[in-house]
Amino acid sequence: MTIRVFLADDHAVVREGLRAYLDGEQDIEVVGEAGNGRDALAQIEEAVPDVAVMDIAMPEINGIEATEQICRLCPETHVVILSMHSTNEYVFSALRAGAKAYVLKESAGKELINAVRAVQRGHHYLSLKVSDQLIVDYVKQREAAQPLSPLDALTAREQQILRLLTEGATTSEIAAALSLSKSTINTYRSRMMRKLDIDDLASLIRFAMRHGVTELQ
Repeated sequence: MTIRVFLADDHAVVREGLRAYLDGEQDIEVVGEAGNGRDALAQIEEAVPDVAVMDIAMPEINGIEATEQICRLCPETHVVILSMHSTNEYVFSALRAGAKAYVLKESAGKELINAVRAVQRGHHYLSLKVSDQLIVDYVKQREAAQPLSPLDALTAREQQILRLLTEGATTSEIAAALSLSKSTINTYRSRMMRKLDIDDLASLIRFAMRHGVTELQ
């Protein structure tokens, strides 16, 4: 079944290139084009293509506003946004407006064809570069939202001593292993217990086990 596509971009050379690329696929046919958002809306409402490829920056009505109207007037037409911007703000604006795909102009070609086919099948599609950036930003936000572990209140040396205690090492053994005095080890242990609000060694070790401080393999 042929996918009927409408192109909207204010640069005639860009439209010509995209048309040639899309028409070269057996299952895709370009059924119209426009150089501004207003003309695009009028023609799309009349032709009702399967997919509308919209430049995000167009005169009279930009791609985001046009997408909102297309989704309202022609819900059966899936919108693919074509843009030179890869920032999340532009991507989220497009998706909120109802676009099903967001393709960067720098990678338009095979990705645009993939996007057209994906939205026709009812899926969303994002350029690889956009997807990667969204994932990186999501991970950063998740990390920022994660509560700090109580162990983060301890210094690296304190965490080292806590691990040795959890392994069953005595104060003398820890002192010898770290080339410290026994009184210094006791001071570190007291400081850890104070920071963690723990009163005895057994409770300190149970706490360490609960928070992932386990014996070295």
